[in-house]
Amino acid sequence: MAGLVDPRPRARGDYAGQVMPELPASPVIAEIVDKYADDLIALRRDLHAHPELSWAEERTTQSVVKHLDGTGWRVRVLDGGGVIADIGEGDRLVALRADLDALPVDDLTTDPWKSTIPGVAHACGHDVHTAALVGAGLALAEVEARGLLDGRVRLLFQPAEEVMPGGALHLLETGALDGVDQVFGLHCDPSLDVGRLGLRDGPLTGAADALSVRLAGKGGHTSRPHLTEDLTFALGKLITELPAILSRRLDPRAGVSVVWGVVRAGSAHNVIPGTGMVAGTVRMLDSVAWAEAEHLVRQLVTEIVSPYGVSAEVTYQRGVPPVVNQPESTAVLTRAVTSVLGSHGAVPTSQSLGGEDFGWYLDRVPGAMARLGTRTPGGATYDLHQGNLRVDEAATGIGARVMAEAAVGALSS
Repeated sequence: MAGLVDPRPRARGDYAGQVMPELPASPVIAEIVDKYADDLIALRRDLHAHPELSWAEERTTQSVVKHLDGTGWRVRVLDGGGVIADIGEGDRLVALRADLDALPVDDLTTDPWKSTIPGVAHACGHDVHTAALVGAGLALAEVEARGLLDGRVRLLFQPAEEVMPGGALHLLETGALDGVDQVFGLHCDPSLDVGRLGLRDGPLTGAADALSVRLAGKGGHTSRPHLTEDLTFALGKLITELPAILSRRLDPRAGVSVVWGVVRAGSAHNVIPGTGMVAGTVRMLDSVAWAEAEHLVRQLVTEIVSPYGVSAEVTYQRGVPPVVNQPESTAVLTRAVTSVLGSHGAVPTSQSLGGEDFGWYLDRVPGAMARLGTRTPGGATYDLHQGNLRVDEAATGIGARVMAEAAVGALSS
């Protein structure tokens, strides 16, 4: 396999200029993840070949349960989707999260394990997230069996991350974070080499909402637009004016971005249609701007289209808040990365406008998310949500070890 990182445990790591002692559980974690390395890659390939869309992750859920069965985890399959598993005893409880769903895109790769489901693919790396958390679970089961787990760990296998407002809310409604002191997660980053994890205190992602606008008016012949309510022209103005006005009405430091993904109107070149629609996302870096955005967007849509006499029906779906990493939890993740990969493993990363419903967890309890490098060194750089996404499979074992180390590190700190 290209891009393999030395999986041997390091006796000591360097964090923030200090030499950190190895945790007693670290050699056990390395041993078990190495033992199951081939199985974890096989699991990731199987999930990739059989992707499932949001709220339909039945086979994926069964696979997770099968791999955890008999390992000591107390596994609960949730009504409506998702799996929660617990292990250990004590007052302190740490949660680790992975997401299960795939995207409605075609798999454009040529790997033997490419998607067998037309129009559905793991183009965001959730297959890696799930396999890595299974690996962390296997390692932590052995840590607990050897009496080295100083508290409790909860695994959260979450459905429907790819839809707004996200399956995280479903898990929260079931009490997934009840009693949890900290929560950790990983997300694949194909712009980082395998063996590197991007870490950042504070905001890591942006807030993301879904917006659709349906316009209706009197259509007619394109030779007589003055006798119609020129809906197509109104759509064009909305497409260009809404992003422009928002950039002047909200603090520019909020980084507001409106990007359209769907435009539909008409079916003939010489007919002004009577209905049309546009849909896209509204993203921003700032929580304050996020709180103001919906009211302002609704107001501006009405003002933009009113000169053309058309009516507007706005559907605004509040999506996810920013992921804001707590500094102490980021420090736990950094120590975990350093333990697994050495001081070179943790690298700075910047805030993105990508939405991630892990932000809902961090609204409730402290925690942090890291970006897991999946690019083969010297290989191609891919982008998320594209059907050609390929990952260096060494990332699966690395993610498993980092998640397990984060759990035992948080419980030991």
